[in-house]
Amino acid sequence: MTTRPQEDLVELSLAQASYLVERKEVSPVDLVEVSLEKIAAVNERLNAYITVYEDEARQVAKAAETMIVAGHRLGPLHGIPIGLKDNIGLKGLRTTAGSKVLADWIPDQDATVAARLKGAGAIVIGKTNLHEFAWGGTSANPHYGLVRNPWNTERFPAGSSGGSGAAVAARTCYGALGTDTGGSVRLPAAVNGIAGIRPTIGRVSNYGVIPLAWSMDTVGPMTRTVEDCAVMFNVIVGHDPKDNGCANIPAEDYTADLKRGVEGIRIGIVPNYFFHHLQPAVHNAVREALGTLENLGASTIDVNVENIHGNISAQLTVESCEPSAYHQRWLRERPEDYGEDVRLLLELGEMYLATHYIQAQRYRNLLRQEFLEAFKSVDVFICPTLPFTATPIGEVSVIIGNDAEEDMLSAIMQFTGVPSLTGLPSLNVPCGYDSDNLPIGMQIIGRPFDEATLFRVGAAFQGVTDFHTRAPEL
Repeated sequence: MTTRPQEDLVELSLAQASYLVERKEVSPVDLVEVSLEKIAAVNERLNAYITVYEDEARQVAKAAETMIVAGHRLGPLHGIPIGLKDNIGLKGLRTTAGSKVLADWIPDQDATVAARLKGAGAIVIGKTNLHEFAWGGTSANPHYGLVRNPWNTERFPAGSSGGSGAAVAARTCYGALGTDTGGSVRLPAAVNGIAGIRPTIGRVSNYGVIPLAWSMDTVGPMTRTVEDCAVMFNVIVGHDPKDNGCANIPAEDYTADLKRGVEGIRIGIVPNYFFHHLQPAVHNAVREALGTLENLGASTIDVNVENIHGNISAQLTVESCEPSAYHQRWLRERPEDYGEDVRLLLELGEMYLATHYIQAQRYRNLLRQEFLEAFKSVDVFICPTLPFTATPIGEVSVIIGNDAEEDMLSAIMQFTGVPSLTGLPSLNVPCGYDSDNLPIGMQIIGRPFDEATLFRVGAAFQGVTDFHTRAPEL
């Protein structure tokens, strides 16, 4: 196999790297080496990884190269270095969930998504850092250190999949898996300037993944481009009999419609919510992105979703009660092993009444029905992913549009909570930068199990813009 300059290899998208591997112009060994070198160069500053599998990745890369030379390519992910959020089980290798409680846990089998990636030839190069047990939005981890945003290391990378977001943006791997409950894939994707999708609930197996709130948890890829995201998504989707919540619905080729464009696509806007209470830079970037899509042939339609304003309260209720139920025994037996912020959230979760939880679940059904009705007149909804750009590390509150400070956890859920509660798929796509050169993301929300349309719209936008091609200077 031929070898290209290392500086060229590290800047390749996943799809570009895959193409070169298929043509035997680049070796998986080369891709692993440049990824490990990049990790060595930047991870001390970013703390994106809890564990890096140097020896294992090199061994797998050599085997992957041998297979390709022999004509046995497993697919587009064959030989591609990938990161896994450290709440996703990997057989025989430590999986901590970013916690002290599971600091020494070694799973005896792979999570289904990990098994599918490995079966497709992907090379797991390391486990990425996260907010402890995925319960938080900053990725400030008291046990393994806080994660930093590669665009500005004094800013947060969001969470809880902050390590995966930072790892992909910093070019240390070609894609990564995160988990998303209230926004934990989409939020770090937005503030790190990459693509990331929350699938329809049940579209991807959760088997072998440490849960946060099981009625909203899902796994999704985080990548540099929408095309890359679709390539990874193709591998991890599909029914899994090990997961009772995994839908038995046939998968499709999510790369098939990437070049169809958006002619005739109807974009829904909820005007009294989607563009209310935003930083000006976020408002302007998403509005300009809508204009770009309209120029490509899409149309925008104002839609009234009557009960959308209750979503943050309902989400915080569900996302408080369910984790507290899962952690109840550990919280009683070893409370000192939790970080203070997560312990407090888990203790607060036990203060909710059953009536609070049931009303939140009733609200979820109501909101879902309102969106399903709205989808009769539109194909997707588009809104900001979060109302502000990356805040300074350590901040627990944020000022968005006035002088009033707001709690960070509830503020970041303003838009991501809608798909989380309703179980709808949503994709973050980078759509601009603020005056501090911090990324801005827009969220594309779709019908149940219609991720293909999200990828189609996102790919059309990236076909005429360059926000996704920019890289942080490290």
